[in-house]
Amino acid sequence: MVVATEPLSLLEAAVIKADLATTLSSEGPFTVFAPTDDAFVALLDILGDDYNSLEDFDTEAEIALLKNILLFHVITAKVTSADLAAGNVPTAFEGNNIEVIASGDTFVIGDASDVNANITGVDIMASNGVPHTIDKVLLPQAAIDFVLGLQLKTIVDTAVATDDLSLLVDALIQADAGLVATLNSDGPFTVFAPTNAAFAALLVALGDDFNSLADFDTDEKKALLTKVLTYHVVAGAAAFSTDLTNGQAIETVQGENVTVALTDGGVQIMDATGINANVALADVAASNGVVHVIDKVLLPQEVLDILAAMSLKTIVDTAIATDDLSVLVDALIQANAGLVETLNSDGQFTVFAPTNAAFVELLNTLGDNYNSLADFDTDEEKELLVTILTYHVVAGTAAFSTDLSDGQLIDTFQGESVRVTIKDGTVHVGDATDVNASVVLADVAASNGVVHVINKVLLPQAALDALTPAIPNIVETAQSVDDLSLLVEALIQAGADLVATLSSEGPFTVFAPTNAAFVALLNDLGDNFNSLADFDTDEEKALLAKLLTYHVVAGAAVASTDLTDHQEISTVQGESLFAILGHGVQIRDKSHVDANVTTADVMTSNGIVHIIDKVLLPQEIINALH
Repeated sequence: MVVATEPLSLLEAAVIKADLATTLSSEGPFTVFAPTDDAFVALLDILGDDYNSLEDFDTEAEIALLKNILLFHVITAKVTSADLAAGNVPTAFEGNNIEVIASGDTFVIGDASDVNANITGVDIMASNGVPHTIDKVLLPQAAIDFVLGLQLKTIVDTAVATDDLSLLVDALIQADAGLVATLNSDGPFTVFAPTNAAFAALLVALGDDFNSLADFDTDEKKALLTKVLTYHVVAGAAAFSTDLTNGQAIETVQGENVTVALTDGGVQIMDATGINANVALADVAASNGVVHVIDKVLLPQEVLDILAAMSLKTIVDTAIATDDLSVLVDALIQANAGLVETLNSDGQFTVFAPTNAAFVELLNTLGDNYNSLADFDTDEEKELLVTILTYHVVAGTAAFSTDLSDGQLIDTFQGESVRVTIKDGTVHVGDATDVNASVVLADVAASNGVVHVINKVLLPQAALDALTPAIPNIVETAQSVDDLSLLVEALIQAGADLVATLSSEGPFTVFAPTNAAFVALLNDLGDNFNSLADFDTDEEKALLAKLLTYHVVAGAAVASTDLTDHQEISTVQGESLFAILGHGVQIRDKSHVDANVTTADVMTSNGIVHIIDKVLLPQEIINALH
């Protein structure tokens, strides 16, 4: 039927290869959708390096597949182009249909793939039927499954080909327990594969004795690593995510179970630590199973017990070994009240440990009298430092994050309480101020307790009372910031007791425009207002006062973390502002241009200041200026 048609030479070769020449030369009639040579070349490209020509179909299974593919192109009836009609058509490959699909004035042919074949020639008459040429080899589902199978690697090869699983591969090799060979075998297996970041986090948690996977170098340590790795492997099944159920316990090769938790956020895997791993990438199919990429190294109880038996550092030694807690260590020493010795004792203690940046922020807030911890040099100041530091310590218990609950009050060694808030999975710790600390690193275990690293120095009321005289009010804060000098001039020029008001107890929230913002406003106002001094009549001063009070919220110190998107904020002037949260914080006035908060949460003794890059305009001012 197709021998005399030159662009179909590969189809002819395939028919001969599949031993179908006799069948297709029989009486028929047949209709053949005949792929061109280019279509066969495209198929070979898809199949990859193992299939460079039709000769590479050389096993019984491959020849049977080729035969079924060819039969999928044959209809056991004579169908000319005039006879074509949309719908499913049975093929000579029993149980498999092709679909004739209307496409404009012609038709295309649909198979089990997502790509249809175009009809490139019709009604090539033959003695036993009619061929129509097409530009694609039609693929039944069996062929699709075969192609997908060719593309799958073993679990180990899949991990080797994935950059973010390179440490998992290193771990399999380092364990030296035949795990690479096992996971290259037939399987099937299900593997929960931790990312590089997950292994890095584990190494950090293990401390200085494990700086890299190469430190698992003794028989004992390699056995420990093997227990960890086999806890990530399920033998005998390829469990895809659709096979998992909430609360399902799955036995691992290590012997203990992992538990599946299905949440709104996706699939989580629970180990013996109480901290779930998130499945970051599910259902990575392999030739011998399936891989689920997770963001945490899973630890069975057996491994936790072994690690607990190893030598953990005390809380102080843990802090000394952590670069970002060096200022905390300096503070413990500077306080000179036996705190180092206390936190080196048996305990148990829970310590909320501020980072170096948190202490720097505290010193900046305290002003010029406290440029470093060395400035806590009098007995009174050292006593203040002790008050602050002991407010971060809970004695008598090692409270891990799993022991904390939302709204929980915890008594500290200093005597006052801190309040725990849990939001979106993050633990926050509230002190006597209006700004909570966030736990940036939880559950750092020590031999005598646990450390939670936080991003703010906690302040009890006793410390706030002692520090109140040293903390400037809103006006004093503005006077100390060069870029707010025009705001200070405006407050004075308005002559409406605004300086006295913003120096009073408050609390207030002030959106403070920069000098550049005031310059931009003056430029917009035109030649009548070259400087703030041009607001010199009673009417103009009243106008300036309304403008300034539109930047003030009375009765609350509203931190940026307290704002919600499109929150309405009432001002002293009477009109409202709106908070816009997206890329940072913007403040929307009655103009068409939002102000950006360039510096948020400047704490003062009587409120909070947010520096903005635009002078906010209420409708009253817009009306007056136009």
